[in-house]
Amino acid sequence: MKAHDSLTPFQQQNHQLMIGDKTLSHIEMLVGRTPFYVYDRVTLAQTVKQLKNALPPEISLHYAIKANPYPPLVNFMQPLVSGFDVASSKEMLLAIQSGMPANEISFAGPGKTEDDIRAAIVAGITLHAESLTEINRAIALGKQLALKPNIAIRINPAFELKASGMKMAGGAKPFGIDQEQLPSILAELDYQALNFRGFHIYAGSQNLKEAALMEMHQKTFALAEELVAMTPVPIDYINIGGGLGIPYFAGEQRLDLSLVTDNLASLIAQYSTLKDIELIMELGRYLVGEAGLYVCKVVDVKESRGTTYAVCDGGLHHHLANSGNFGQVIRKNYPVVVGNKVGCSNDELSTATIVGPLCTPLDILADKVPLPPIEIGDYIAVYQSGAYGATASPQAFLSQPELSEILL
Repeated sequence: MKAHDSLTPFQQQNHQLMIGDKTLSHIEMLVGRTPFYVYDRVTLAQTVKQLKNALPPEISLHYAIKANPYPPLVNFMQPLVSGFDVASSKEMLLAIQSGMPANEISFAGPGKTEDDIRAAIVAGITLHAESLTEINRAIALGKQLALKPNIAIRINPAFELKASGMKMAGGAKPFGIDQEQLPSILAELDYQALNFRGFHIYAGSQNLKEAALMEMHQKTFALAEELVAMTPVPIDYINIGGGLGIPYFAGEQRLDLSLVTDNLASLIAQYSTLKDIELIMELGRYLVGEAGLYVCKVVDVKESRGTTYAVCDGGLHHHLANSGNFGQVIRKNYPVVVGNKVGCSNDELSTATIVGPLCTPLDILADKVPLPPIEIGDYIAVYQSGAYGATASPQAFLSQPELSEILL
């Protein structure tokens, strides 16, 4: 079974990959050229709907804009979710201008400047404070502005999310305030100088192990109960983080979401002390990752000592994660297809390596993959490209032409 067989929501017609009623050629005409990212609004809406239907009704769903801050996509997501999480002032402005209520926007990140904090206070959004310095800075700036800052504390818990693609907690971390420091901080905090809203407990991301996620949630709820008990004022919410992964590579299996959501429902029933507090699940990649394609065009085909190379007009400068240089220890291929030759039988396939135009051996789109015979002018489409794509890539590297994005 090829990697893309079980991973893709997109339609095929006459060997053409389709997004809605548009072929890749149609989309190239719309945006003017390749390379481009295309995002499918139907897949976005279905993913959010399916997850919301599976989650216990007590849990609110927030979108982490850092996964994909393309403005039309953010505006499309706004009515589908209950809130946004942002990681910069620019993302904050994008969230506000989408129409999301300020009290449903949170601002996380360990390096907020005074300008960031000042803007957040004026906007009325909630700062997820990553240090005691940040809390004190927000209080001081709030007094200057005669506005109380909205503050939640991001916790660096003593536990981690096991088997996580990216661990964000446990041990020494730049993110959040260590769990063991909280008793003294909560006891001494000047609650008259701020609106204290709650806690953010984020342990990791991109996890495909149900047991690991369930264990993390069990520890998260236990920690949340302890934090609520030691906080002298009522709180509005606890952000329990995300961590739900999507399959990228051959052999990876989708999460059995029912195991995770049933466990959450059981924990909600068990921890009655949290029943009047909003529980937030914050997700980025899980909501948008499978709704995006990165598409480039073959400009040359060459043979080198037994290897067929298809050279494209796009590469790692547009899609760093796909190149394997965004967290992979051993490079693996994202699922790729020749977008105008999909659905070919196995006896028509041959092995090729797909590379970009950059003067570096790191510029690999797919290494030694079975594909139909590739010709100049063919489209190469990389699946699972809706998250951490354009804005997570060094687009200015080697001063190549810019790419386009479109939501259809």
